[in-house]
Amino acid sequence: MNDNKIIIFDTTLRDGEQSPGASMNTAEKLQIALALERLGVDVMEAGFAAASAGDFDAVNQIAKQASNITVCSLSRALEKDIKTAADAIAPAKNKRIHTFIATSPIHMEYKLKMKPDEVIKRAVDAVMYAKSFCDDVEFSCEDAGRSEISFLKEICDAAIGAGAKTINLPDTVGYRLPLEISAMIEQMVKFIDGRAIVSVHNHNDLGLATSNSLASIVAGARQVECTINGIGERAGNAALEEIVMAIKTRQDIFAPLYTDIIAKEIYPISRLIATITGIEPQPNKAIVGKNAFAHESGIHQDGVLKHKETYEIISAESIGLEKNSLVLGKHSGRHAFKDKLISLGFELDGDALNTAFEKFKDLADKKKDIFDDDIRALVSQEITKIPQAYEIVGLLQSSGGDLASASISIKHNGEIISDSALGNGTADAIFKVIDRISSISGVLKDYKVIAVSQGKDALAKVDVKVEFEGSHAVMGHGLDIDTMMASAKAYVAALNSYIRIKSLQI
Repeated sequence: MNDNKIIIFDTTLRDGEQSPGASMNTAEKLQIALALERLGVDVMEAGFAAASAGDFDAVNQIAKQASNITVCSLSRALEKDIKTAADAIAPAKNKRIHTFIATSPIHMEYKLKMKPDEVIKRAVDAVMYAKSFCDDVEFSCEDAGRSEISFLKEICDAAIGAGAKTINLPDTVGYRLPLEISAMIEQMVKFIDGRAIVSVHNHNDLGLATSNSLASIVAGARQVECTINGIGERAGNAALEEIVMAIKTRQDIFAPLYTDIIAKEIYPISRLIATITGIEPQPNKAIVGKNAFAHESGIHQDGVLKHKETYEIISAESIGLEKNSLVLGKHSGRHAFKDKLISLGFELDGDALNTAFEKFKDLADKKKDIFDDDIRALVSQEITKIPQAYEIVGLLQSSGGDLASASISIKHNGEIISDSALGNGTADAIFKVIDRISSISGVLKDYKVIAVSQGKDALAKVDVKVEFEGSHAVMGHGLDIDTMMASAKAYVAALNSYIRIKSLQI
């Protein structure tokens, strides 16, 4: 291994999906996986295969389609989890099993209810069992940030002896400061002495995930676990784009260290993640926030106009951000459309390209100005669709006084079914009539509407989170110029996802 290369381990599809409301279906995860390959990620944690039938399916499908990237599945230090992970990643050209167990005193006592020697034995057994399926095994000490250094050395030594090639030391609860993480990593790197790669996985509970990751790299860590846009459980994870661009921009500090990330793919995949999950980066988010390259101060504007580097330490172009210009319209051809898709990070051919182009032409007939974000949203919606058990054909709506009504026609099993319902508002009426037609009752847990671009005719993107028949909530996304039609599409998309997940569990 090249000691100067920083391995980028992306866990957007696993830890990132644990962000509230960020649940993704298999088609969406596949699209993100392909984008991660284009980005140049070294290891992709495709999911937690043992978590559900849907998670297994997503990991397995990604493993079948991945080219050069290493496909990894997380598993607890349990034989059933490890076997499920092994089965899921089996088709991958390059595969890894990532197994973990908690090592902090508080976790061992209250969560695991195990003695330290029992935890070590469980870790060794897990690594050895994983090794029987896959040569590349990573072992994580959950809550390493609050673990005793003497115990970390003992359990990591045992895990390496059992065959672990990577030792991950996560600050699971985002508790430590950079100087503390740096000291821990420095000690562990010296103790491990090249017998395994030392990795870090920092959470952002105190807003220090990126700082802790960079401090760890300086201290000797050679793998960093991170997510696109920093999404993840609670306050999120270390952001891939921040870590990569810090290393690239501050070579005076980090040289000769480097990553293989293709920086121009950063903005396209950031937008893809935001579109699919419905979680937009905060406006002032470093690197990918919409204000990251905006200058309002007159002094700043004057400086930038004279010489960009007066106030910009990286360029928008370096991360693939182009001005949101009007480049396509109703008279644009298929070739121009395909070129635009490539520039936005999409590679479509055959039926997928034809379908996307038809949807684009339909949109061009309705909307005067088409922006890059419109195209991103449109294409993401089309290429991440799962099998359509139900499909909206038509919608009529009216409201007045205290009640609203909705009449909907839906295609199901080749038959058009129409019905109407009253509700406390148009959206409520729409959701009620869809429940009636499908005979599947849903409870709306979250509802969000955003304008994809700008102008009075901006596309509306609706994200819903719905619990059907008392199950775990699923996400649905809808896109249309009409907000209520987008709402109907989003609810039906959630319904279709639920049906798909239910079919995998049978």
